[in-house]
Amino acid sequence: MPMMDLDIDLSDEELRIRDLVHKFAAEVMRPAGIALDRLPDPADVIAPQSILWDVFKKYRALGLEAYTDPNNDLTPVQRGRLRYIIYEELGWGDTGLAISFGVATFPRMLAEFSGRPELIERFGSPELIGCWGGTEPSHGSDFITLADKIGTPEYGKPDCVARKDGDFFVINGQKAAWVSNGTIAAATALFCAVDMGDGVKGTGGFIVPLDLPGASHGKPLDKIGQRALNQGELFFDDVRIPAEYMVIGPEMFAFGGDSVLAMANSGMGCLFVGLAQAALDLAVDYAKQRVQGGVPIIQHQSVKARLFEMFRKVEAARSLARRVMVYNAVNIPPQLHYAVASKVTATQTAFEVASAALQIFGGNGLSREYPIEKLLRDARASMIEDGCNEVLGLVAAERL
Repeated sequence: MPMMDLDIDLSDEELRIRDLVHKFAAEVMRPAGIALDRLPDPADVIAPQSILWDVFKKYRALGLEAYTDPNNDLTPVQRGRLRYIIYEELGWGDTGLAISFGVATFPRMLAEFSGRPELIERFGSPELIGCWGGTEPSHGSDFITLADKIGTPEYGKPDCVARKDGDFFVINGQKAAWVSNGTIAAATALFCAVDMGDGVKGTGGFIVPLDLPGASHGKPLDKIGQRALNQGELFFDDVRIPAEYMVIGPEMFAFGGDSVLAMANSGMGCLFVGLAQAALDLAVDYAKQRVQGGVPIIQHQSVKARLFEMFRKVEAARSLARRVMVYNAVNIPPQLHYAVASKVTATQTAFEVASAALQIFGGNGLSREYPIEKLLRDARASMIEDGCNEVLGLVAAERL
């Protein structure tokens, strides 16, 4: 029997959307994610003939972003509930693809945050694939922990700087190979150091088209997990953008940066609850089919005990992720420390549950013939991306 949903007050519309997204996750995302994962060269994932583009097309056809758009007619609570429903199901299908879908909207999100009609018109198309340019070669975790100290010896020299030049900003430098959608994005929500003419002081948030002279992409990153998620460097060589493309100035970055990180971490919490549920589902199904000692292994007490521990962890992570998603959808500013707690709990749970599920598969779990080893690799990546869990915990602790 399928797992029950303890949210007993889901509306008919919420149930319809859940079933719609689950069908897409099962029939499109799961098989596509497995196929893309098995490609030997990450450049093949984004090649013109890749199934990735068909998956994006089918995802857009669902129209799911209309339900999470802050300008729709839903209440904040309704939007928050639909977000966790949608994100869990997408994470159940394939977290790499789900993250790619989400990050693609970052330039559009920043344009809407600005409230400027010209930016919304230019970057508001659902067809636009964007990325979030944050992490740098010399600054990974300290880009989060020391963002307010950019321009000081404590931070060191930033790798990417936007310098004010009259009515423009001129951007030079690079972002690291971990930029999600980095090599396929048409625009980036760029977070980088700012020089207003008196030296580097603080951080700003910009929307930068990546077809401008001087902007270029690196090669796709080859990594162990989430291989369906394209990641790669961004390079800027005297890239000029209008001054109004700065959406978050240094004076507002503490608020804006926290808000974006809280949104991202809340989403990660729900996505990796979905992965944890997928690992549990696979383990339960396999335990019912695999016969050892004359009976299906689910009848062995040790297997029952492990499955219950996996189930308990998934439900605990789900409860936290859903509460945080709704709370941060309703409250401004969102609470970063709760979002971090959700992300850390869900990603740790996903890794532990996927590892336990692989153990139930035994030797078969080590074979690429079975999907569980992919889930373990995908889950392992989650404890580093969007800020490694240990550093995020330190950031959250400062908010307590």
